[in-house]
Amino acid sequence: MQFAVLAALAFAAGPALAQATPGVSKNEIVLGTIQDLSGPLAAYGKQIRLGMQMAVEEANELSGVHGRKIKLLIEDSAYDPKKAVLAAQKLVTQDSGIFAMVGHLGTAQNMAAMPVQFEKNVINFFPITSAREMYEPYHRLKYSNAATYFDQMRIAAPRLMKDKNLKRACVIYQDDDFGLEVMRGAEAGLKSIGLDFVEKTSYKRGATDFSSQVARMKSGNCEMVVLGTIIRETVGTIAESRKTGFTPAAFVGSSAVYTDLIPKLGGKAMDNLYATMTAQHPYLDAAEQPVRFWANKYRTKFNEDPTVFSVYGYATVEAFIKAAHKTGPNLTTDNFVRTMDSMTFNRTMFGGAEQTFSSTKRLGNRYSRLSQLQDGRWKVVSDYVAFAGLKPVQKKDGKWAVESEFFQD
Repeated sequence: MQFAVLAALAFAAGPALAQATPGVSKNEIVLGTIQDLSGPLAAYGKQIRLGMQMAVEEANELSGVHGRKIKLLIEDSAYDPKKAVLAAQKLVTQDSGIFAMVGHLGTAQNMAAMPVQFEKNVINFFPITSAREMYEPYHRLKYSNAATYFDQMRIAAPRLMKDKNLKRACVIYQDDDFGLEVMRGAEAGLKSIGLDFVEKTSYKRGATDFSSQVARMKSGNCEMVVLGTIIRETVGTIAESRKTGFTPAAFVGSSAVYTDLIPKLGGKAMDNLYATMTAQHPYLDAAEQPVRFWANKYRTKFNEDPTVFSVYGYATVEAFIKAAHKTGPNLTTDNFVRTMDSMTFNRTMFGGAEQTFSSTKRLGNRYSRLSQLQDGRWKVVSDYVAFAGLKPVQKKDGKWAVESEFFQD
């Protein structure tokens, strides 16, 4: 009798145990993503979404992952952290929940949503932001794939100053987590070569007038301007500078300004802008045949040209699918984490650097490179470079100084 009761209890518990991993069933893996679909970065959000949908459809045409089809649920944050929290709550609680949050756009938005996810044991996989908080402090459910804004600018700022023999740098930055990361990274890089900003100026998110900020930088005789800006703020700052006759030797922004929207909105005035970047913009006539094929397939499918943000969305889902395949049929959060803790993603057709992870390493890549707008198109002007530290260098006057040391791929 006792054995029969235990057997009945085990049978009753079986279906519940099978559903113990949120977002995973016999036939389906449910992923969630939060994008800006109605706010200031809606153009980015749309491109990421389309790239993700293309990757999902391709995977499902090949029977998904170990017989499970991928289902992607999409919520809108309008680039508002409070709305991102509500979106995350909806995704992790509705129906069976989601297995992972993939490619969530925005620094402040991810920071607000991650506690909601982690409470439900939901992985934050390759967010579309390069903030250090995406992998620091350590959390077993965090996986970030992009060289941080801090490291990007810590490399780019001193490199351009040295290459162009400049001495006076300024910064304009968005007064939030994103803008501060750009500013602080560039500041650290400048200090490594014995320099500092001669002028710092900021703006509130959503600002449209940058005349006072440009006037301050112009009065500081700035030779290089670091841009802690995104789309319209980049265009507005450079356009105002051109209008007022402020002509620094270089404008340089983070990967947040590496977008085709800058030349489309700002025109010829945007030429010569530098940006840090990882994956390349997928032009329809790209020299690399696989990229050209992919870009034209995207255009045929969605009736619009792909962008680098389309690539971010596509590559994020593609990476998740590779890791899920390697995890095997028994897809649980613990098993996926164990797989990721020894995972390597090779350099992609879009030029993305190799990614490696471990049980203590939650950032896959510290490398970035420079691209420049030339005749309205982005052209890569350096290979991948990582910040390798500092080294003492003896100057001609016999005094020792500290110089940055870079490692080039």
